[in-house]
Amino acid sequence: MILKGKVWKYGDDINTDVIFPGKYTYTISEPEEMAKHSLEDLDPAFASGVSKGDVIVAGKNFGCGSSREQAATCLKYCGVGAVVAKSFSRIFFRNAINAGLPLIQSADAPDRIKPGEVITIDFEKGTLTCKQGVFTFPPLPEEVMGILQSGGLIPYTRKLLGTE
Repeated sequence: MILKGKVWKYGDDINTDVIFPGKYTYTISEPEEMAKHSLEDLDPAFASGVSKGDVIVAGKNFGCGSSREQAATCLKYCGVGAVVAKSFSRIFFRNAINAGLPLIQSADAPDRIKPGEVITIDFEKGTLTCKQGVFTFPPLPEEVMGILQSGGLIPYTRKLLGTE
């Protein structure tokens, strides 16, 4: 699986309340509507400007805060193709994989990637290519790739059980 997308770059400690504003937690339940509010308090232009396959690049501790799965869901449904960060909150990491949103952890790449540039991620080879060079990461396990390619954990499980 290869992804090519424009970069939206942010800093450290982007929490789930910034990704999907907490004020909507109990009022919006449709993923398409959630997507319209992605990152609105951090970057008001994001939700209307993001294109399918674009990539969020951030610093450390992306997705910290509450365990709300809406944070991963809203990013997936607004078209984000992947998130590259120095590190992720453990709960956000799991929620993102369950939703079918690929995450790449890299200690070095986020500092070298520029906002607005187009990067290429090869998930099977474990490479991220940007203007500053090629960065490697451990290729995603076969099971995780299956979940991502199926669109999330529920479609993947249905596929395994033959109930899709």
